[in-house]
Amino acid sequence: MSVHTPHTPPPFRDPQLPFTKRIDDLLSRLTLDEKVGFLHQFAPAVERLGIAAFRTGQEALHGVAWMGPATVFPQAVGLGATWNTHLVRRVGEAVSKETRAMRARDDRVGLNVWSPTVNLLRHPLWGRNEEGYSEDPKLTSAIATAYTRGLRGDHPTYWRTAPVLKHWLAHNNETARDVTSSSVRPRVLHEYDLRAFRETVEAGATAGVMPAYNLVNGRPNHVSPYLREHLRTWTDEDLLVCSDAGAPSNLVDSEHYFDTHEEATAAALLAGVDSFTDHGTDSSKITARVRGALEQGLLTESDIDTAVRRQLSVRFRLGEFDPEYDPHAITRDFDTPAHRALAQEAAEQAVVLLKNSAGLLPLAPDTRLAVVGVLADECKLDWYSGTLIHRSTPLEGLYERFGAERVEFAEGVDRILLKTSAGTFLHVPEADAADDVRGAEGALDPALLAGRTDLPPLTTDATGTEFALVDWGEGVLTLRSPDGRYLSVAEDGRVRASADQPGGWVVQETFRLEPHENGHLLRHIGTGHHISVAPDGLKVADGNGEIFEVVVVESGEDAVERIASQADVVLVVAGNDPHINGRETEDRTTLALPAQQERLLHAARTANPNTVLALVSAYPYALDHTSLPAMLWTSHGGQAAGTALARVLAGDVSPAGRLPQTWYADDADLPDLLDYDVIGGRQTYLYFEGTPLFPFGHGLSYASFSYDGLTTRVEDGTLHVSFTVGNTGDVTADEVAQLYTRATEPSVPRPRRELAAHERVTLAPGEVTEVAFRVPMSAFAFWDVAQGRQRVEPGRYEILVGASSEDIRLTRTVHLDGEPSLPRPVMAGGLDAADFDDQRDTEIVDRTKTSGDSVAPVAGRRGELLFCDCDFGKGATGITVEAAGEGTVELSLGDGPVLTVLTLSPGTAGPRDYATVSAPVVVAAGVHDVRLGLRGPVRLARIAFSV
Repeated sequence: MSVHTPHTPPPFRDPQLPFTKRIDDLLSRLTLDEKVGFLHQFAPAVERLGIAAFRTGQEALHGVAWMGPATVFPQAVGLGATWNTHLVRRVGEAVSKETRAMRARDDRVGLNVWSPTVNLLRHPLWGRNEEGYSEDPKLTSAIATAYTRGLRGDHPTYWRTAPVLKHWLAHNNETARDVTSSSVRPRVLHEYDLRAFRETVEAGATAGVMPAYNLVNGRPNHVSPYLREHLRTWTDEDLLVCSDAGAPSNLVDSEHYFDTHEEATAAALLAGVDSFTDHGTDSSKITARVRGALEQGLLTESDIDTAVRRQLSVRFRLGEFDPEYDPHAITRDFDTPAHRALAQEAAEQAVVLLKNSAGLLPLAPDTRLAVVGVLADECKLDWYSGTLIHRSTPLEGLYERFGAERVEFAEGVDRILLKTSAGTFLHVPEADAADDVRGAEGALDPALLAGRTDLPPLTTDATGTEFALVDWGEGVLTLRSPDGRYLSVAEDGRVRASADQPGGWVVQETFRLEPHENGHLLRHIGTGHHISVAPDGLKVADGNGEIFEVVVVESGEDAVERIASQADVVLVVAGNDPHINGRETEDRTTLALPAQQERLLHAARTANPNTVLALVSAYPYALDHTSLPAMLWTSHGGQAAGTALARVLAGDVSPAGRLPQTWYADDADLPDLLDYDVIGGRQTYLYFEGTPLFPFGHGLSYASFSYDGLTTRVEDGTLHVSFTVGNTGDVTADEVAQLYTRATEPSVPRPRRELAAHERVTLAPGEVTEVAFRVPMSAFAFWDVAQGRQRVEPGRYEILVGASSEDIRLTRTVHLDGEPSLPRPVMAGGLDAADFDDQRDTEIVDRTKTSGDSVAPVAGRRGELLFCDCDFGKGATGITVEAAGEGTVELSLGDGPVLTVLTLSPGTAGPRDYATVSAPVVVAAGVHDVRLGLRGPVRLARIAFSV
């Protein structure tokens, strides 16, 4: 007789145990090879333990991306423009529900979502401006926290999705992004760049971060000590750090920071990278590098366990091991009426009314409207969009709202023929191929989608095909055939009218017309080659291309003038294509509107002074709006963009979007793209001292609002602020009440004003509501480089309340207690070179490959560092510097003469081989400003004084 014993599941399958014990058990059961396999983005299944395959990474910036049809919400910068955390949380909830629903039918859809992007929009020429929320760290963290909370869900144990923040750290340039270093002084690091990440992580709905491609202070972000020193101290959760695609290989291949991939992989893992996104789905190279690092003693199995533990922590939280307990496993909400309504609500709330000087808006119901512009009948997607299920262009929205009989349309582009040297014209043959939309099927990597080859290439004939030519700025053109398809080049080098929109990692739909002899060469930008005419069709040429004559059939300006003069109001819809001139891999070079669109706008204004400009773009522009009575901006607004814009223009919705970043008046107002010193460079609304085109937080309404009754009190370390806002207009509308602070007599440069809180409120005509904020004392702190910590300076602070950073309605001054500044005790502690108070022509570089900072002069210049209020006690008689490289360090006090020069000659063996150099010097007792001059390729780490 035998007794049946029920199967007892292993502890890692026991939902009654805490996750930490379950992870311990599972780790103990995995072999070393299995754990190494988990380090790649595509972790294989472990069938013997019943563990499924897992991949990190699912793009979900403003909807589920790259996996086919999904609800498409406004771009991230548009969500930032709503200034509405409640709305953005609901968007995050909808996106995460659709992620779950899509995964239920396609297991390629991942639950570890790589979103949101919390890089600050420091510089408006950054190509990825569309991906961020704001130039302000407080607003960015508020919106990012709302989105991550929506993505995570409300269950205390199980997460709907696991959001990873991008891109750690100080990343605002696409130009040479994998080899450039952002020089970030300690104050900028702590007060600006780290702050947006910190406040979002501390909110508790973040699963991890993704390091950026760039270097910070001379060290690649993928081996940054800040991951350990800062990020992992902000939460008790196990944060998963996922590399950016290809970045682990960059450590050797492009950055040359390490000599071998084994060394680089080990360094990244030890710094805190837990999942390596490299070589697509092929994990063999990464796992081989890890095994090599283990064999060379660069890593231990314990190091592997640490990284795998963090990944498993995310997988347990996602309910992978408890499907019967996971409340999100049955989620099937996809393209629901609620999601469609939310997409429209978000698009409406993102619209910013920039100007309405003549009260031209809202439009009267019987308005005869001329709609013109290259984006008037477009619903553009960006690199991180899903495929549209529904779409609405401005023209379609206006047809629906005002009636097609009251709306006339002219795209305003030149209609041209391209004539060959043989006298024939380019011709698009008829095609019988299926009307496919590129990317609709979804792809883990849309960069791998190839151009269509099932359509015939262009030929020539006696009459030709008329093309719509759009100049997107800087000479970058697209050519569109009458059936709406763009000329594109596929892998076989043939030119076809085959693309529904420009797109792809390398855009294949853009060209340049280059003057040549009596005509033009047509260069295909994607391949860099000219276009030639061959017997079997148009193709890119290895040598000289065909010389074309551009025959203008109809001028865009003529078409605009014709319909504009007959209308009551002209609406010009201008802006950008998110795949051209400003996108991932490509920064903009100017704030200017493309010249063709400027000409179109001028033609409209000349024909009809009642011209409204609607800018639909991923970034700010600079233009002269003096003669424009009304002007709006919205980001590319997703599937409901057109309906939303039409409803705002008609007055069905009063606009209440607010600018999330400064709109500068001219390129001359901008710092260099690679100047990350927002303090010294006087960047963003925080420090900019010029006159912006439109300020941070700006946005008008169809209503008017009163502010009154500002009160403040300090209690238990918190500043309590309250005031009332009233709707003095005659329509229900939203107002965004904004609270700023300013130190009136700071000892160091502080922001002109700094956002401390905001709230978007809806008010009926005549309604008044109280707005109250609680501002912690930490909001008034700055990073004291002398003490190496945050410090609140005692003194007077202005509390400013209003409708934008420049439209201040109420002010009050409060006196706050704090810690007084202290002189630097240089005789006891010396000086770290990077802890300067001010600098000129220097950059911060890595002291070693693992930690520490040094300062070097910019190549070919004399650098200068200033350290204020240095206490020399009874005086000093000697100075010692720790430095590497070759060159000189000059010491002076205040504006006085050079007291001594310390020389490294012949210099050290390498840039990270440090030596100490000493010299006698006489420094009088007391407190002095220390000034150091740096000449030559010298890297200064520390300075010490002696008696």
